[in-house]
Amino acid sequence: MASKTSAISSEDRLLGKPARGWRRKAFEVIFEADTPAGRRFDLVLLAVIVASVVTVMLDSVSEVGGRYALLFDLLEWGFTLLFTLEYALRIACVERRARYVRSFFGVVDLLAVLPTYLALLFPGLQTLIDIRMLRLLRALRILKLTAYVREYRSLGLALAASRRKILVFIGTVAIVVTLLGTVMYVVEGPANGFTSVPVAVYWAISTMTTVGFGDITPKTDLGRAIASLIMLLGWGILAVPTGIVTAEMTSRRLSETREARSCEECGSSDHSPRAKHCAECGAPLPKA
Repeated sequence: MASKTSAISSEDRLLGKPARGWRRKAFEVIFEADTPAGRRFDLVLLAVIVASVVTVMLDSVSEVGGRYALLFDLLEWGFTLLFTLEYALRIACVERRARYVRSFFGVVDLLAVLPTYLALLFPGLQTLIDIRMLRLLRALRILKLTAYVREYRSLGLALAASRRKILVFIGTVAIVVTLLGTVMYVVEGPANGFTSVPVAVYWAISTMTTVGFGDITPKTDLGRAIASLIMLLGWGILAVPTGIVTAEMTSRRLSETREARSCEECGSSDHSPRAKHCAECGAPLPKA
């Protein structure tokens, strides 16, 4: 319960909870899931999201969509109007509206209603309504799965902390596939399907990632040797981002463990998880 209360307080600070009036009541119902009304609202919202996604999926089946086209249109517009009203209420009942609009869920909430309106001009965008599935992430909070919320947040922090390393890695891979693709263009040439440098780079990317569509294949011995080198590089390269994120998560876990085992006597927190006594004053440490 402590973690839940902390999460709610953080959201109150970020979005700005109104001091009084109907906006405060609406905020408690819409953004806080620890009250009976808020929990009922979130569970109903969860059911509506699932129903709307299922509707779009069934509508994409030609046999079903053609037979019940009018019904699916009415359901979709009904869901869209409900989500539009909900989005407007969310904006209306927060103090820091710009912060909510720019937040992850604020963007997802907006994208949940845009495709239906844009489909009037661009019919192909109707299928993008499935982006509403992202709103199901609210279930982690609705169902009070605080352990999953912590893990989700820990993964997000690890990815954010590793973004520079990952960007450097992606940049290096981009340089490697560009160079190898250019070499393959020179070696194989248009006669063997490598009609341009971009096509050769596309082949290098699909080969390095072990996808291998097979639409373009090297025909010369030298080209096959280069392809073999790219395949071997791919094995090692695919593991690098995982190692970066895993190392960051491990580092954070150790840091959190050491911080949690701070000495009650002197306040020192830089302790090994296996340490039983404080390295500064010798006092017993709390268990990990």
